[in-house]
Amino acid sequence: MSSTSEQPIFGRLLTAMITPFNPDGSVNLAEAARLARHLVDELGHDGLVVNGTTGESPTTSDAEKRDLIATVAEAVGDRASVVAGVGTFDTRHTIELAGQATDAGADGLLVVTPYYSRPPIDALEAHFLSVAEATELPIMLYDIPHRAGIPIPETSLIRLADHPRIAAVKDAKGDICSSSVVIAGTTLSYYAGDDAYLLPLLAVGGVGVVGTSTHFSGLQVRSVIDAYTAGDLALARQLNAQLLPVFRGVFATQGAMMVKAALNRRGFSVGDCRPPMSAVAPDVLERFLRILDTQL
Repeated sequence: MSSTSEQPIFGRLLTAMITPFNPDGSVNLAEAARLARHLVDELGHDGLVVNGTTGESPTTSDAEKRDLIATVAEAVGDRASVVAGVGTFDTRHTIELAGQATDAGADGLLVVTPYYSRPPIDALEAHFLSVAEATELPIMLYDIPHRAGIPIPETSLIRLADHPRIAAVKDAKGDICSSSVVIAGTTLSYYAGDDAYLLPLLAVGGVGVVGTSTHFSGLQVRSVIDAYTAGDLALARQLNAQLLPVFRGVFATQGAMMVKAALNRRGFSVGDCRPPMSAVAPDVLERFLRILDTQL
């Protein structure tokens, strides 16, 4: 069973890092390194996820993905784990990206449910197992049915947990009872895939978060985790309550769009999102910046 008293394989506080772009739309590797160091050295992260949805992975090339992993891995060294998003709806391509991520210096792989094609359960499990067999890196499954189109069933997660390299789940299913069943029946480390889901997930045996608002709220979210693991539940609830406006505010529009807009106003130069994402409405951004100023 997962335990909040042990250090999880990827750490406890991770952010799904945005991908900075230059004004011409190319990847800004220097700013990616700067942001990675900021998250780890100033905001208390012990892990980063690159090339995830918030990193605009649907719009970046394989070569850009490789360069991002190598850049972030070099920037943070052994101070944090680097988990590379490699999941696609093509098993062959996912395996290729897994090999590329390994060569680029990743410490682990994030493998999302194959999206859009909605494979049947046996094919879904075979996809994950094929990737696990093709790599030596530990894998975090990404269960996000509202984007992928299907959930990873509890029974599948329990079976998949028997594979020695399937180690964790980024849980964006939003079903605490289902998560509890899998946590109780496996050794999988469960990470909240929604910032506001962290404290409830910790209460049933989860270990941490892969956050979005944590681009800004990392220190405060770390305090929630530390309070909970120290057994101070009252403090954990109090700190969590203070963060709820931040957790909600970052998703007042699409998450990557909001994070980039706010980072650009906070001294970074991360550019805009690639189409089809667009700019954040000025009033929406100003409201989120006020929340950050008030709550953090």
